[in-house]
Formats: sequence, structure tokens, C-alpha cells
Amino acid sequence: MTTIFLTIAFLFFAWRRILTYLHIFQQDDYDGKRFINWLVANRTFDRKATLCIVVLAFPALLLADFALIFNMTGAIVMAVLGWCELDPRQIGKKKLAMTSRASRIAWCAMAVLFILCVIITAVDAPLFVWAIMVQAIPFALVAGNAVAAPMEKGVQKKFWNEAHAKLLDLKPFTIGITGSFGKTSVKHILLHILSQHGPTLATPGSINTPMGIARVVRETLTPHHKYFICEMGAYGEGSIKTLCDLAPPHAAIVTTIGHAHYERYKTLDAVARAKAELPEAALANNGWAVIGSDVLDYQHMRDLIDGNRIAIMLVGSRAADDMRILDIKQTAEGITAHVDYKGATYALNAPLYGLHHAANMALAFAAAVRAGMDPALAVAALRTTPQIRHRLEVKHQPSGAIVIDDAYNSNPAGFAAALETLTLLGKNRRRILISPGMIELGDAHASEHAKIGVIAAEHVDVFLPVSPMRITAMVESFRNAAPGKLVVPCKTFADAQKWLGDNMRHDDIVLLENDLPDLYERKLNL
Repeated sequence: MTTIFLTIAFLFFAWRRILTYLHIFQQDDYDGKRFINWLVANRTFDRKATLCIVVLAFPALLLADFALIFNMTGAIVMAVLGWCELDPRQIGKKKLAMTSRASRIAWCAMAVLFILCVIITAVDAPLFVWAIMVQAIPFALVAGNAVAAPMEKGVQKKFWNEAHAKLLDLKPFTIGITGSFGKTSVKHILLHILSQHGPTLATPGSINTPMGIARVVRETLTPHHKYFICEMGAYGEGSIKTLCDLAPPHAAIVTTIGHAHYERYKTLDAVARAKAELPEAALANNGWAVIGSDVLDYQHMRDLIDGNRIAIMLVGSRAADDMRILDIKQTAEGITAHVDYKGATYALNAPLYGLHHAANMALAFAAAVRAGMDPALAVAALRTTPQIRHRLEVKHQPSGAIVIDDAYNSNPAGFAAALETLTLLGKNRRRILISPGMIELGDAHASEHAKIGVIAAEHVDVFLPVSPMRITAMVESFRNAAPGKLVVPCKTFADAQKWLGDNMRHDDIVLLENDLPDLYERKLNL
């Protein structure tokens, strides 16, 4: 009976703990290897329950007559700790979403643990074995994911087939967009422009995975849509090819090649090969491509462009580009970029902030014109482009302060552009930077943060580094370059917000640059 109580208490504790780990697992795309690496790197193993059980297990072995009392105490401890476990469905920046997939993984993990509990109960194992079971919970989650994989594959295949068939049936002109940076912004701008030319659907937010795209197509695409703009994310070579098989592109846009998700690729040449899969698919479909000319720095892209020059429009500031950016100017009202295209000069104006958006505007303009839109109409549409949420979104506060929300993500070029915008809009204001730095830079993490720290020292008066221990290179380079400026280390983004609430003045301007997901910022004390 005591063993049964132990089993029930453990399963209750395990369910609550599985939800905690599932929150992280979900934010890392259910990647078992990356999850275990995160587990080890952050030493996020249980301490409280394990220590309590181990402390009770030794006297239970030595004092056999009182073993039942120690075992019952162990069951009570697990039940209490399970009850006190925070529910990630209710807390966190991005709460745990108990989707059908998440539920299947969780219940499969519980099934694995239940089988182990049956074995332990059958052999009447000593109390310390339950400490091992507690440590096994995160690995059971990975095992549950493996168990659920065949079922998940079947479900995804069904959705994939439905979305693919719908695209082939309705035949919208499909434009794929990829690149290390800027793809969501280009999509946002192009959606606004093309909507003036015909009914246009785009994948919302940063949805760029097979199941995300399939869901948008299945639930949102209708016969009246003339264009379908599809953001395509890559997490390794072959990723974009899979997306192109789902949504065969008639046109492709490649923004740039850079260090985003660099730790997954290891080299920029590998990034270039992965991104090239989109224009390769469009060209194979007798389509065309608009490509930022910076990709010419990479041999694979050069070979692709040289072999298909007629079908590819290069956009950039190089003399041989098909659409050449002549100059860029950022004002308090937005960006102006003059471009030369087929001997004519066009003034592109948009109420956006950050000089890097000039290239995004030019790419979107080029794609719209290449799709058959009148250049004058595209230019007019650009003037009313709405701001892009959480991407250098300028918000004027009732107090008179200004907040620049660039919290969605960050990369070296975008970070530098955001700092320049901070100074541009922050004349005669105290300039405050709140940032946890950048993620997934791999071997370039320290060097890129050291560079951005020097740039920040030029544009920032008060620096609030969030989770400063992971960006020591940035903090140190900022302090060295600007020894007299205030640095306020903040453990979490919430701590930075509290400092801001206590110290913000009406004449301040604040840049929120990046906001780490829970798996990077939230430290689990288990």
C-alpha cells in the first residue's frame, strides 16, 4: 500500500514537472538533442525532491522497522512539491501552449514513467530508486517525443497533404521569402504593397515552419487570393527545400546571409547553401528571384546567380545591381531611399525606422514591380506602410517619453541600426538601452557582442544588460569604451522594467532590444 501511495505521489509530481520541462522543450521546437544540451548546460536537474528522498532513503534502509514511515514521508514530500510547482500554462513570457502535439508528447512521457513505476512497484524497490525516477523525468519527456513521433508524423502528413492540394487547386502566385535577417520585415512591407495590386495573403508574424504554413493555407487561403507570401525559415540544409515541396514558389526573395541561427550551421557557406534552396525551387518552377546582392560574397550563391542571371534581379548598392540603392536617409518621420531601376530613379519613402529597412523596402519594391505592379503605385503604397510590431516600433508615451520596441529578436546589423535610431530620435534626451544581447551566434557570440558593446557606448547613456552573465563581452566592452556611463545589471527583463518604472523621466528615450524567450532567461530552481 505504501508503494502505491509512492507511485501516485510520484506520478502527480511527474506530471507537474513534465509541464515545466515541456515549456522549454516546446520553445526549442521539440528538439530532443538541443533540449538535453540545454538541460546539461544550465544544470537544470531536480535538487529539492531528490535531496529529500535521498535523506529519507538512508534511514529507511538502516531502520527497516520504520521504513514504511520514511516511505510515506517521501510520498508526502513529492505530493507537496508537485502541488507547489509553478504552472507554465499560467506563467512565463510565452506560456506553455497545450496543443495537440504537446499533449501527445506529455501523455507519452507519462506512459513511459508509468511503466517504470509498475516495474518498481513489482520488485518493491527501495526508496532511493524514486530519486532516480525524479531525475529521469526530463529524459522521459524526450522518450515520449520519440514514442509520439510516428503518430505526429501521420498527423503532419495529413495536414501537409491538405495544404499542398489546396495550393495546387487554388493556384495563388506564391512568393517565398527567406534570409538570415529581414524576411519578416520584407514580408510585412510586400504584403502592404501587393494588397494594393490584388488580394494578398501572407503567413502572419514569424510563422515559417511546415506545420505553421500548412495551417495558414488550410484555414485562411481562399479562391479570391491572388498572391500568397510565404516566409520560409531554415534551421539547417534541407529545411527550405521541405517548405518549397509544400508550397512550390513561383518567385523567391532572399534578403541577406548572416549569423542568425549560426550555431546550427557552423559556417556562413552552409547558411548560403540553405538559403539558396528557395531561389533554386522558384527557378525550377519557371519562376524568378529577387536577391540582395550581398549574397554574392558566397560562392554557392554566385554560381546560382551566374547560371540564371536573366531570371534573377539583384538589389543592393553595387554598381552592377539591377536595382541599385543610391542613398538612404533616416529622419524622425521615416526612411527615404532613392533607387535606380532601368534608368529611372524612384524615391522610396516609408514611416519606418532603422537604416537596414531601406534594403527591406527596396527588396519589397523590386518584388512588387517584378510581379507586374506599376512602380508609381508601389511607391505610393510604401508611403502608408504601417510600423512593424516589435521591430523598431516607435511608441510615444503619454508622459512625453519615447519607447523604441525592437524586442522581437536581434542580430548584429539590426542592433547597430537600432542604436543609430536611438540617437536620431533621442536628441536632447537621456538614451536608455535595455537588452539581453543576441542569441544563436555560436562561435561568434563573444566577438559580435564585444563589437556591439563599443557601438552602444557611442549611442547610449544608461545601459541595463539583462542576464548580464551571458553577454559579459558586451558589458565589458561598453564599460571600457564609456567608463563614465551608468550600467545597471538586471537579472531578468522584469527587473529592468522595475528600474525603468522607478527611474524613467519624461525626456527619456528607451530602446528595448531583443527579449529572450524563457529557455534563455528563465532559470529553473527545481
